[in-house]
Parts: sequence; structure tokens; C-alpha cells
Amino acid sequence: MEIKTGRNTLEDEKEDDQPLSPAARLFHAPEFNCNIVSVIGLKSKIDPDVIIRGSKQTFIRHPRFSSIMVSEGDNGQNQRWVRTNVVVEDHVIIPEIKPQNIENADAFLEDYVSDLMKIPLDTSRPLWELHLLDLKTSDAENVAVLKIHHSVGDGMSIMSLVLACMRKTSNPDELPSLPYQKRSSSGPALLPTGSRSDSRLLWLVKLLWTAVILGLNTVCDALEFLVTTLFVKDTDTPIKGDLRSKKSTQLRLVHRTVSFDDIKLIKNAMDMTVNDVVLGVTEAGLSRYLERRYGEENTKMKQKHLPKRIRLRSALLVNLRPTTGIQDLADMMAKGSKCRWGNWFGYVVFPFSIALRDDPLEHLERAHKTINRKKNSFGAMLTYIFCRIIVKSLGTKVAATIINRFVSNTTMTFSNMVGPVEEVSFYGHPITYFASSAYGHPHALTIHCQSYMNKMTITLIVDPTVISDPHRLCDDWEESLRNIKAAVYKRGSLRLWHYLKLLSDRVAWLLYKMAWLVYQML
Repeated sequence: MEIKTGRNTLEDEKEDDQPLSPAARLFHAPEFNCNIVSVIGLKSKIDPDVIIRGSKQTFIRHPRFSSIMVSEGDNGQNQRWVRTNVVVEDHVIIPEIKPQNIENADAFLEDYVSDLMKIPLDTSRPLWELHLLDLKTSDAENVAVLKIHHSVGDGMSIMSLVLACMRKTSNPDELPSLPYQKRSSSGPALLPTGSRSDSRLLWLVKLLWTAVILGLNTVCDALEFLVTTLFVKDTDTPIKGDLRSKKSTQLRLVHRTVSFDDIKLIKNAMDMTVNDVVLGVTEAGLSRYLERRYGEENTKMKQKHLPKRIRLRSALLVNLRPTTGIQDLADMMAKGSKCRWGNWFGYVVFPFSIALRDDPLEHLERAHKTINRKKNSFGAMLTYIFCRIIVKSLGTKVAATIINRFVSNTTMTFSNMVGPVEEVSFYGHPITYFASSAYGHPHALTIHCQSYMNKMTITLIVDPTVISDPHRLCDDWEESLRNIKAAVYKRGSLRLWHYLKLLSDRVAWLLYKMAWLVYQML
């Protein structure tokens, strides 16, 4: 049946119907049907009227949050976004909770989010919901749960939009600010000193060498994507689920908050990025967890040990477009201006080396080396272009089958995102943490890292039939972070001891020379 839609009569909010992008169509395929879920911990009691009023002034002014998906043509091939009148009260859900009947509020929240992930969004309305829970947990006074279909936008777009609806707690008139990310220098700034002709020659040689390395890395990543799709499959470890044919509906979201200052300390000491550190810690944590799981499954063995040559890879999500500014999205919702939006990301296959190492810093060094090579490649861009071409030429079903096979042959999904550097408020409610992730893809484990102020929240979405103890995996992640921090301090102490020893040797030598001169004078 034809769906009747209403249009806003304001001239600055009119917009022509938009066709779904290839990525959005892919996210609606039965093999994926991906959604983004974000658990937001609040410091104060929720005032539903304030949040509803704020949503009317922000969320529904965004075209994707005030549009429904309409399918037309044979087999619904033609899909487009159509603006409609939005009743915010239908999207803001306030469940009746009786705290006196709840023994463990944290477990109740996990069960609530788990049940929420089982229920598909109503496609006759804009594809988002906001659940307000009057529930006091161990780390929040109340909780808000935001659920959005992935076709609405990628994680970076959605996060930027949510932050554009927030304000600094210290100054309610200012938008949140994200950490400053240093950009690489431009080409001419890399010219070495010396004569002008020599500088140009050296710069051309360096440019040629960089192009060669870039081309080789891109070819390697393209071949890796191809062979992974065709036949190369990860080792069947205790955390790998076989979800290609039938995805599990029994998903569970857990989170753990650690010190972001510890991660930055390691980053600065090792001269790496935050992404390098969290990847290295994740590799160490997975190694600890799998060592225990293999030990439990092989109780006849006297010692626990990992099998040799475990192939465990992650589908690493890479943002491919310049981040839409928070100010741009705030202006769009306030003034009706336009800005970039959509799903612009690609996949990179990131191999984790599963092993128990005497020096935990080896995990960081290996992750740093691997991700640097991945950065110096167009592999992620190729996967994005490939998906668009397949969707447009062969259709969504064929593209979904290919991508589903590629993702299924890896073990997990990993993503990392920066958050505000100071405390922010959600329509006047100060926030304690963000625990965000996505589900719908054929993985039994998804790990998402989100920084906020001086904290980092690690969010896991797991299939409990495969990983029945996700909190133990969080424990292993946190323990690995402590071990790596201790190793950094130890290495720093050894370096300091080395420098002190050199200094003491030099001082001893000088004292000896002075004593010898005095002896000669006497």
C-alpha cells in the first residue's frame, strides 16, 4: 500500500525525496539489517518533558530523522527517503520500572538492551528510538538508550549529530569540543635543506618511493580482501561464531570504563597513537582470554597453552570522509542549512597475533607496525568503491552475499572513536559515559572504544551462545592495560637507570682524572 507522508510547510525545511545510497540499501538487506545502539549514562534523574522538547528542536530537524523509507517498483528495488510529520512522543519510550523488584540494576540494564536488540525498528516511521530508563546503576543515576538504523548514517555521523544536540556542562551555550588531531605536513614542508636542485631531486625520489609503497600496500590489501572473500577463513576459536547462514538474536551488550589518562601515558611513552594502544591492548586481552578458554576446554592437559598459528582477524572500520563538524550539524538543525551526511566508510582486515608474550609491549609494537602499513594504503577506499559498484551493477542481494561472506570469514569487528574532552550535558542532563556499538553483522564479537573526558569506555556486543562470559573478557582487557602500563614504567626505569649509570661512569672518570692531577701536583 502507498504510504501517505506529510511535508513541513516551512520553506527552509523543504527537501526533495532522496534515494537510498548503496550503503544504506546494503544495511537494509536481510543478511545485515544493522543498527547502532548507544547506552548513555546520566548523572541526574531524567526529565522526559525536557528531553522530548529538546528532541523536537534538534533531532527531527535533521532530514534522516524525519524521513521514512519507501520501497517502490518490482521487489521494492527503488528505495528512497520521504519526509514525513514526526510525532516525537512515539519515538521517546519511557518504560515503567519498579526499582524495588530489581535485584541487580546493571544486569537489568543488560537484559533490557538485549531485548531491545531483538526488536526491529518500525519502518513505517523514522528509524530511531530513544528509551529513557529511570534506573540507577553502579555508574549512572539514570540511563538513556538510543537506537538508530545504520542506514540513517555511519557511526561518525551519528556521534557528531548526538554531540551537536549536547552542550558543555560548564557553559550551556557552547558545543562540545573534540581532541585536536594533528595533521601531517604538506609536501613542500618535507623538502630537505641544501641546494634547491638537490632538494627537488630528493623530494622527487621520496615522492616516487612513497607512491611505490602506497601502490604495493594497496595491491596487498586488495588481494587480502579477495582471498578472504573467496576461501581464507579464520581459525575456529572459542570466540568465532558461525553466523553466515543464520544470525543469532541473543545478543548482549556489556561495557567497562578505564582510565584514558593511562592510555595517553602509554601513547606518549611509546610515541604511538591512541588507536595503536587500544589495538595492542585488545590483542593482549584476547590472548589472555583465549588462553583461559583453551585451558578450560582441554582440562586433561597439565598446562594451559594456546594452539600455534591462530588466524584471528578483525574487520576494522575506517572513516573515509572528513568528519562532519559538530557546528555544521548544529547549524543544520537550528537554521536548516546543509552539510555532508551518509555512510562513507570502508573495511580493513587487521590481523591480531594471539600469543602470550614475556614483554607485553610487543603487542603494542606489532599493532603500531601493522596499522601504519594499513594507513599507507587505499585498501579501505577500494572496499567502499567495490561495494558501491556491486550494489549498482548487480543489486543489493548479490552485494550483501559477497560482503556477508567476507565478514563471516573474519572473527570480529573493531572500531574506535574520540569523544568530548570535557563533561557535556544531554538537554541539561550531565553525562557520565557513552557505551556505543553496532549489531546486525555476522560476528559473535564486536568491540568499540569511545573516549570521553579522562575515561575510555570499552563496549562489547557478543553472542552469548559463543561468548558466555563477556565480563571476563573485559577483565582481561583491563588487566592487559595494567600490565602494559607497568611494562612502560619498567622500560622507562631501565632507561633512566641506563642514563644514570652512564652519568655516574662519566662522573667517576672525571673524579679519577681530578685525583690524578692533584697527585701529580703534589
